[in-house]
Amino acid sequence: MLWNQIHTNLVRYPRQPLSHAMLKLTKRTEYGLIALMHLADRTGEVLSVRSIGERYSMPQRLLAQTLQDLSHSGLVQSQRGAGGGYSLAQAPNAITLGAVVQALEGQPGLTSCHEPPALGQTSVCGIESLCPIRSPLDRIRHGIWELLQGTTLQSLADSSLSPRELFTVPSTSPSGTATS
Repeated sequence: MLWNQIHTNLVRYPRQPLSHAMLKLTKRTEYGLIALMHLADRTGEVLSVRSIGERYSMPQRLLAQTLQDLSHSGLVQSQRGAGGGYSLAQAPNAITLGAVVQALEGQPGLTSCHEPPALGQTSVCGIESLCPIRSPLDRIRHGIWELLQGTTLQSLADSSLSPRELFTVPSTSPSGTATS
């Protein structure tokens, strides 16, 4: 019976092409991170969308929308008028990749279980209640999210850090509560 449900879902939801990346940030988030790193290098300066866009050959309209969303999320400050532009609203060590991804994409999912069902459906997946991989993959998704939340702009800018030193994950006590 389980095999029939899996087979039905495989037919209904065919495999993605091999070139499809499993975990990939959107261009918008990449542009946002590039702009934030540029602003972090010039802390205290107010930089225009045009100067950032020209420096990195990014579409200015998309960059402007991205920076507006980062401003609404409190990660950058905007100044209007002549000489206006954007600056960091927080120190580079206080801005995490998780905050940037959350502001621009929302919290990432790893499987279709984390997607909202289509209109009129109660579930995205027909085997959700029997699924042997949902819980393990959910733990992996949570771990990836913790890595994003523990990686700051400052750590990204520090080329001397090893990959393991890029992030700080709060340690947990034996009772399972986070300690910092």
